[in-house]
Amino acid sequence: MDDRTLADLLRRFGLSEKETDTYLTLLEYGEAKASTVADAAGVSKRYVYSVSESLADRGFVSVHDHAVPTTIRANPPEEVIERLRSDADAIRPGLEERYSRAEPDDEQFEVVKSRVTVLKRVRSLLESAEGEATLSIPAKHLSAVRETLADARERGVLVLLIVTDVADAAEVHDALGDAPSALDAIASVVRTWTEAMPTMLTVDSARGLVAPPELLRRSDSDRQAIVFAQAQLAPVIVGAFMGNYWPAATEAALAEPDALPAEYEDFRHAAFQATLRRRAGEAVRATVAGRRIDGAAEAVEVSGRVRSSKQAMVEPTTNEFPVENSLTIETDEGPVSVGGRGAFVEDVEAELTRLELE
Repeated sequence: MDDRTLADLLRRFGLSEKETDTYLTLLEYGEAKASTVADAAGVSKRYVYSVSESLADRGFVSVHDHAVPTTIRANPPEEVIERLRSDADAIRPGLEERYSRAEPDDEQFEVVKSRVTVLKRVRSLLESAEGEATLSIPAKHLSAVRETLADARERGVLVLLIVTDVADAAEVHDALGDAPSALDAIASVVRTWTEAMPTMLTVDSARGLVAPPELLRRSDSDRQAIVFAQAQLAPVIVGAFMGNYWPAATEAALAEPDALPAEYEDFRHAAFQATLRRRAGEAVRATVAGRRIDGAAEAVEVSGRVRSSKQAMVEPTTNEFPVENSLTIETDEGPVSVGGRGAFVEDVEAELTRLELE
């Protein structure tokens, strides 16, 4: 091994350039006076004493200061290596513990090549849903994820579902073999569409899946699906789902509203529930904790009766652009518009919304 490579490797163990030069010089001499090492390494004698203390603390050398003059001896390489290995083994549990604790959410892409795996990933992602899920899936494969959808609904997840390759709700019931009332158990809103469309899933605007229609239609398809865990991408997929496909589908089933009072971290769900209640002729009061949409981003709490909602989840829609979901709340200071995370046209961005009946 040449000197440069050896020096580079030593610096990986925390030795500075001059510490490395001093240590390599000592290895060549075996044992030497500080003045000898200083001349050979091109450093001052005082520096040699300082560096030697540091190298001794780390087990690289031994300083014999009981002798006159003081001498410095390089420890046998096998002893140095054994100590380094022992130190590395000693810190490994602590490093692994901290790494596990600090490991960020996976931000990755997975390529999926089979229909079976696509359906498996859909179920797995739905099982992790906490606030919201949007899904499009062919009618012939709906039964494969039916129980997982029902479990999500049972947990209080807002589920927006498009069933494709069917003409109407009756064909969905035929595919499932269910009575006409069964669809509201698997989704908050069910829409149907006669056309084929990609199988698209998003969960909590953070994770999801996109698969071309051919992959679920044909077992011998060479097309591939993408599973992603990336918070920047999921809202784009939600936008495509709500803006391009949801309006083209026909509403087939609508779940009953939640019992109130209830709290929602997912604002789209809060807007959905408030809309259902108001359309039933009920007065709904909202208390929103969030931040103002301005330069200061001041934390605020807004409370009052819900005067109106803008949304595209249920018919008739009232939104002005595809992903608009907002509530206008009548407060003591006047009307305040509230949107969800990433809101940019409303007055307040909601972080937590409580709904109750007046």
